[in-house]
Amino acid sequence: MNHKDLEAWKEAVDFVTEIYKLTQNFPQSEQYGLSSQIRRSAISIPANISEGCARQSDKETLQFLYIAVGSLAELETELLIAKNLNYIQNIEDTTCRLIKIRSLILGLIKYLKNK
Repeated sequence: MNHKDLEAWKEAVDFVTEIYKLTQNFPQSEQYGLSSQIRRSAISIPANISEGCARQSDKETLQFLYIAVGSLAELETELLIAKNLNYIQNIEDTTCRLIKIRSLILGLIKYLKNK
């Protein structure tokens, strides 16, 4: 399975760009704190999808897809914290996009489990 053909991977890569733009105006004091953690969580999503697709078995692929889902949950929590700290005002659109990506990955997981 080529990760570049997967809608989940494509959406996740685009989402990383959105997250970088969202975090660029965080306070300077957060450059190595919450901003960095949010970016790392976002990058982890497409990275784990692609790494999983490069594995030999569906079982290994599933493991990395589950890690990507975990990174989405982590990112969702970090975005909520950033909103609570007033670093970002509106996370509704970002959350909707996150939910879409989660749904795509869960669909891929379901497909691989039922193969």
